[in-house]
Order: sequence, then C-alpha cells, then structure tokens
Amino acid sequence: MSSKLPLSLRFYGVSPWELEVLYSLLHSLFQVKEDPREQPDEDFTTMIDIVFPLAFNDAFFKWFGNARWDKFKAILKELKRRRGGGRTLRVYIKFIGKPSIKFMLDLDDKNLFDSAIEKTSFVLELLPYHLDPHKIPASITEIVYNFNDKTERWNIDSATSENETYGFSQNEWKIT
Repeated sequence: MSSKLPLSLRFYGVSPWELEVLYSLLHSLFQVKEDPREQPDEDFTTMIDIVFPLAFNDAFFKWFGNARWDKFKAILKELKRRRGGGRTLRVYIKFIGKPSIKFMLDLDDKNLFDSAIEKTSFVLELLPYHLDPHKIPASITEIVYNFNDKTERWNIDSATSENETYGFSQNEWKIT
C-alpha cells in the first residue's frame, strides 16, 4: 500500500506517554486521526476506540504482521495493568468490512481482560460460520462481539443493518 489508510483513534483518560506508544505503533502503517474526548459521566476512567480501515480477516493479520499485533495487544494489556482492577478501561476495536466487526471489552478482572485480548484473533476461525449467508439476517452492516467472562470466549452480542438491530441468542438472530 503506497499511501497510508486513515485510522480513527478516539480516546479519553490516556496519558501522553501511553498515547505516544500507541500512536507510534499505528502511525507506521496508518494515517492516525486522533480524536480526544471528554470523559462522560460513567464508571470508566479510560476509553480507547480504534477503527481499523480494513476488514477483519487473515489478509489483515498477514499485512499488519504478528509482531506488530503482539505489540498492539501488549499495549492494551499494559493500559489495563496500569489502571488496576474494576471498571477502569473500556476498549472498542472495529474493523471496517462487509460487515464491519467490532470488539467491545470492559472487563473488571485484569487476567480475563488479558485473555480476551489474546483471544481476539481466534474469532477469525468462527467468522465463516457466523457470517453464513443462510444464517445471518440480510443487509447486516456491523457485528459486535463481547467477551463472556464465564465461558471466556468472544460471543456475538448484536448485529445492525440500516433499519434493524438484532441480538444473537440460542443460536439464532432475533430483532431487538
């Protein structure tokens, strides 16, 4: 890729040092568009919302590189470690594709948080099943995954189309 693709980085409660580490990792491949936010009235002291301008697939990980992905995960885990337990960090990681894939993570426990970050790429193996056109509602634009702290797995939380929001329950889609 000759020109850098635009990557969105929204955040609040991130120290300048932490931001510089994350920025330097992402800036080598992307044109990072930073969007600092004011902290809303909620339980989380820190929020990071990253939108990768590429689809969540094997090609992304091959292009991004395993070493860079490992460093990205380590940065997120370090953010959680520095903030301690409790509801201190909320992370959104979105990949633009058809449909877009979004991971939402806000676990209290650091070990579960770390496990969730490590298991993000495991969802790749499930995508062909989750995106089966015979099972997924038509015209889905985004699927949101949430990490289940009891099963310690990423599960589909919801999906949206232009006009509807769906929940995934008992192995089927239902309009919510």
